[in-house]
Amino acid sequence: MAKAFWTTASGGEIRPVEVPAPGEDEVLVRTLYSGVSRGTETLVFAGAVPPDQHSVMRAPFQDGDFPYPVKYGYLNVGVVAAGPPELTGRTVFCLYPHQTEYVVPAGSVTLVPEDVPANRAVLAGTVETAVNALWDAAPLLGDRVTVVGAGMVGCSVAALLARFPGAEVELVDTDPAREPIAAALGVTFAHPDAASPGRDLVVHASATEPGLRRALELLRPEGTVLELSWYGDRPVTLALGGAFHSGRLTVRSSQVGTVSPARSGTRGYADRLALALRLLRDPAFDALITGRSMFEDLPAVLPRLADGSLPALCHLITYDRSE
Repeated sequence: MAKAFWTTASGGEIRPVEVPAPGEDEVLVRTLYSGVSRGTETLVFAGAVPPDQHSVMRAPFQDGDFPYPVKYGYLNVGVVAAGPPELTGRTVFCLYPHQTEYVVPAGSVTLVPEDVPANRAVLAGTVETAVNALWDAAPLLGDRVTVVGAGMVGCSVAALLARFPGAEVELVDTDPAREPIAAALGVTFAHPDAASPGRDLVVHASATEPGLRRALELLRPEGTVLELSWYGDRPVTLALGGAFHSGRLTVRSSQVGTVSPARSGTRGYADRLALALRLLRDPAFDALITGRSMFEDLPAVLPRLADGSLPALCHLITYDRSE
C-alpha cells in the first residue's frame, strides 16, 4: 500500500492509496525525493487559490479539488520499478505530488541525466519555469539584469542569467541570509534599498507589492519588468503615473503553464523539461536545496514552511529512512 500527502482544511495528513499494476505503456515509479515548491504549495496549503484560477492551477496529477482536500505537488524524482525495458531501473522526474509510489503513462516521466544527482533533479520543475521566463524575456548579450526576490524561482533565474556572456546580474532580496546563495550562484546581491538602478531588464519573483514597485523603479527608460510572481487571491496596487509613462516602461507576465511564444513553434513541454534537467548538471543549483525532512514528517513540515518559521528555498522530502 502506497502513501500520499494530502492538504486538508485542518492542515495536512498522510493517507494510504492503492496503486494499480502498470498497464501497457505505463510505469511504476518508487519515489526517492520530492521537493516542496514553497511559494505555490504554501498558497495551496493556505487555501488561497482564487476560485477563477482553480482550473489553471491544477497540477498534472492532482487529486481532489481546491481549496480542500487536495493532493498537490509537482517535483518528484524516483526510480522506475516496472515498465518498458528502456525505462526500468532508470531515475526519472515526474510532475507528481508527494507519494511513495505511483503509476503514470510512460510519456509523463523524463529521464534524469546520469550525471545529475537525484536529489538535485527535484529542481527541474522550477528550473523549467526559469527557462520559460528567459525565453520570454530574451535578454541580450551584456544586459544589466536584476532579479527581485531570491526564492526558488528567482534564484533559478539568476543562476541561468549568470551564464549569459557579459551579463551584469544582481539578485535583490530583503533577507540578508540570501547573500551567500547569490554568491554560490555567481551573481551579486543587494538589499532593495541598495539595488542598482538603470537596468535593462528586471525579473520580479518576490510575490510582493513592494517588490513589484521596486522592480519598476530600477528600470532604465523603455526597460521591461518580467513578472513571475503568483499572488493567489491577493490584489496588487501600483502607481502607474510619472516614470511609468514618461519612461515608456513595460510589465510583462510569464507563466510556465504554456511554452513561451518565442519557442512554441520549435519546442514543446518535453523539450523544455529535458533542457531544465540538462542544466541541472551545474552543482551551483545545490545552493537552492536548503533543508530536508522525511516524507512522514510532511504534516508537521508544511505548516512551518507556510508560516515562515521554517525558512527554506526548496525543502527536500526524502523517502529512504537510511539517509
